[in-house]
Amino acid sequence: MRLADDFQGPEASRTPIKNVAVIGAGISGVVSAAHLIKEGIEVTVFERTGTIGGVWCYDERVDREPSFPNVYPPAPDWTDVEKEGLRAAEALILHGPPGPCYAGLKNNVPTTLMKSNLLPWPEGTEEFIDQGRIVQYLQDIARLHHVTENVHFHTRVESITKAASDAQWSVKTSTLRVENDAFSVLRNVESFDAVVVASGHYHIPFVPDIPGLSTWKDRFPDRVMHSKNYRTPDPFRGKTVLLIGAGASSLDIAREVDALGGKIYQSRRESKYDLIAKRLPEAVERVAMVAKFIVDEADASDPVCNGTDTGAIPGKILLEDETTLEHIDYVVIGTGYITSYPFLGELEQPSVAWEDADERVLITADGYTTHNLHKDVFYIPDPTLVFIGVSQLVSTFSLFDFQARVMAKVLAGYVRLPAESVMKAEQKERKARYQPGDRFHALLLGEEPYIAELLTWANADLTEAGLAPMVGMDAKWLAAYENFRGQRIPLTKQ
Repeated sequence: MRLADDFQGPEASRTPIKNVAVIGAGISGVVSAAHLIKEGIEVTVFERTGTIGGVWCYDERVDREPSFPNVYPPAPDWTDVEKEGLRAAEALILHGPPGPCYAGLKNNVPTTLMKSNLLPWPEGTEEFIDQGRIVQYLQDIARLHHVTENVHFHTRVESITKAASDAQWSVKTSTLRVENDAFSVLRNVESFDAVVVASGHYHIPFVPDIPGLSTWKDRFPDRVMHSKNYRTPDPFRGKTVLLIGAGASSLDIAREVDALGGKIYQSRRESKYDLIAKRLPEAVERVAMVAKFIVDEADASDPVCNGTDTGAIPGKILLEDETTLEHIDYVVIGTGYITSYPFLGELEQPSVAWEDADERVLITADGYTTHNLHKDVFYIPDPTLVFIGVSQLVSTFSLFDFQARVMAKVLAGYVRLPAESVMKAEQKERKARYQPGDRFHALLLGEEPYIAELLTWANADLTEAGLAPMVGMDAKWLAAYENFRGQRIPLTKQ
């Protein structure tokens, strides 16, 4: 039985949750939808591309270039596909931009740790596999658990609102319909009892404001790029490449370019989240963070520096340790992404400093933290707004599946959230522990206590209701996790 007829929201009685909108059909969206369906809740999934798989879907097309620099999320332009003279191919990229998946992408967390409890990997699956097999796994989950038939493809969510007097969320969408080179846009508004945001992190590239970088991009546009638009190492064969950043994509790009005889410099700042040093090819030279890009004005107009022609970029790069780099052919910015939920309107405040976040805002100027979430999942002012996939440096598939299971039990009315005052106090205490340079949502090998805490909370209510308790990770997962812990290899973003 349910613990109450109404959804157990903080400080208020709510109507039972009967229908839920899920934004995104990657791992977070698929498992969220599947677990909600298992609880008997009607689900509609909105996916702005044409397929299930999220960031794991390879697309030869690339997104539009971000601004250089790009440190705040741009204001959304929901009229972008209505411009005169736009072709269907261009509209598809504007409406549902290609993701960051490159041709050689593999998981860097073993499949033993990267799984949903909805479906085991096929017998004999290797620990590290290509992105195509991962997409197939996600699509199999969606098909077997009746998610696929509830997905609205080529549909982007443009607005989510809920007035204080309303019982439901109003969700505005636009669906792009393409036939040959003609297209049309269908706009719609629907109401939902709850919304699950599962749109991921890897949409808006973060490009740091380094002096001279924008000039290099302007002068040599095809030689300076963000890693989101990297697809294969072929253009960098035998070239000298400066990689900025020390994340998973930098590691993969370094390995692929090194294998084709390229010379790699990796520029980064010292950080406890710099996790890849021991896994880089030996020939990669790690250098200090870039301080300034300098153009050699005498050679800057030389056409061999543009496009795909031969010739190094005419200029030099000053590093923070006052050394310089020269004869660079390409610069790849691998500094990550800006977290953004443009459909949430005023809840996104990129002009507000992190420390000035109030008890309602979700995104501030740091471009990373999603504020005011209980356990990284439930929006405290109104927990009928849910986020799955916010936690980082985790075994993504496994943890997000677990979060989705807990979320579904809460929305179904079997598990009660704490009082709003309790959730606010916990959030305040968590922020008080925050130190400069920390990543607020990085569990960094802290998944076991997080899972244990949520299980203790959820199972107390499930037991009271006479229901079977939830289980955590299985023995195989726990053994693999201990192996990772023993090697001191933190789990990465993939």
